[in-house]
Amino acid sequence: MTISSSLNAGVAGLNANANKLSSIADNIANSATYGYKRSETDFYSVVVQGGSSESYAAGGVRTSSVRLIDERGPLVATRKATDLAIDGRGFLAVTELSAVDGGTGPYPISLVTTGSFRADDEGILRTDAGQVLMGWPANPDGTTGTYPRDTMAGLEPVRLDSNQYVGNPTTKVVMGINLPATATASTATGDPEELTVEYFGNLGTSEALGFSFAPVIPASGASNTWTMTITDAASGGAVVGQYTVSFNNTQPNGGTIASVTTISGGAYDPATGKMDIAVAGGTISVEIGRPSAPNGMTQLANTFSPVGISKNGSTVATLTSVEVDDQGNLFAIYDQGFTRQIYQIPVVDVPNPNGLVALNNQTYQISPASGPFYLWDAGDGPTGSVVGYSREESATDVAAELTQLIQTQRAYSSNAKVIQTVDEMLQETTNLKR
Repeated sequence: MTISSSLNAGVAGLNANANKLSSIADNIANSATYGYKRSETDFYSVVVQGGSSESYAAGGVRTSSVRLIDERGPLVATRKATDLAIDGRGFLAVTELSAVDGGTGPYPISLVTTGSFRADDEGILRTDAGQVLMGWPANPDGTTGTYPRDTMAGLEPVRLDSNQYVGNPTTKVVMGINLPATATASTATGDPEELTVEYFGNLGTSEALGFSFAPVIPASGASNTWTMTITDAASGGAVVGQYTVSFNNTQPNGGTIASVTTISGGAYDPATGKMDIAVAGGTISVEIGRPSAPNGMTQLANTFSPVGISKNGSTVATLTSVEVDDQGNLFAIYDQGFTRQIYQIPVVDVPNPNGLVALNNQTYQISPASGPFYLWDAGDGPTGSVVGYSREESATDVAAELTQLIQTQRAYSSNAKVIQTVDEMLQETTNLKR
C-alpha cells in the first residue's frame, strides 16, 4: 500500500504541475493582452489517514486555480478619447453587439476594466470584439436624470448620432454697456440709444432682440435714469420687457446700477442681476448686472459703448468628436465650438471581484460568489475614476512567470522521477519470486 500510494502521489504531482504549467502558459501568452487578469494555481496537500502510526500513505496533492481579477495592470496613454480604463477597482458595463442588433433590451451585461471603443457605421460605441459600451442617456438639454443604482435596467448602448444636426438655442445674454451720463441732463435732447443683439432660436435660425435705452429728462439737473425697452423680432417686434434703470451718482459706486424697476416682462432679480425674457421660442436670461456692481451696465462719461455683450447658442451644429471626463460624463463636441453631455458612464462595483465569472475577451459576469453589484458615479465611492485616452495593460509579470515556469518544470521532473523509482521498486518486488 505504501509503495502504491507513492505511485499515486507521483501521478497527482504530475497532474498538479501540469495544471500549474497551463496557468503559467496562459499568463505568458496574454502578457500583451490589454486588461488581462493573471491566473494563479495553488497547491494543497491531501492527507490519507493510515491504519497505524508505523506506516505512512502518501495522499498526494490537489490544485485550485483562481483568476486574480482584483489585480490591475498599469495604465498606458493612447491617442483615442474613447480608449477607456478604470483607475481603481471598478468595472465598465458592456453588452454584446448581437444583443443590440437583436432588440431593444433588456441587454445581457458583462463587465470589463478597459476597452478600445469605436463608433461603428450606426454610431454604436463598441470594441472590435463586439462589446458595446453601456451608459445612462442624458436629457436633450445635457442634464442627467436620476437612475437606480442596483439594477442595469436604466443602461442603454452608447450611440453617437454623428450624422444628425443639433440645435443650440440662445438661453443667456450678458449686457456689458455704458450709457452716456450727460444724456439724462435737463439740457439733453432725450434721443434714445438703440442696439440690436442677435440670438439663435430653437431651430437654429438667427433672430434679434432690440434694446432701446431712452433717457428720462428732468426739469433741472440730471435724472441718471433710463427706460430700457426690449423687443423680439421673432415675435413680430413685440415688446417683451420694459424696465426703469437708475444709476448711482455718489462715491464710491458712481456710475453703477442703483435700482431696476420692472414695468413689464420678467421680474428683475437684484441678487443675480438678471431678468427672464419670454421670446417666441422660450425664455432668455438677460443679465444687466447687480446693484452697485462694477460689471454689467454702467452710466459714465458721455459715450454709448456696447462693448461687453456676450451670449450662448449658435447656428445648427454637427458632431465632430467625443470625450469622457474622469467622472464618466461623455461629452459631444460640435463644430460650432460648444459641448454637450450625452451620456453618463457609471462604474460597477462588487464586494468580491475575484468571484466574478471570467469569460472570453477579458469580460466578467456577476455570480453568487462575487456578491451583488452597485452602480457608482465615477470618481465617487470605492470604484475609482474613468480615464480616457488610456488602456490597462496586462497584469502579467513575465519575469515572475518565467521563474515559476522553471520551478514547475523541476517539480514535474521530480514527480516523474518518483514514478520511475516506484516502478523500479515494484519491479524488484516482482523479481523476488524468481
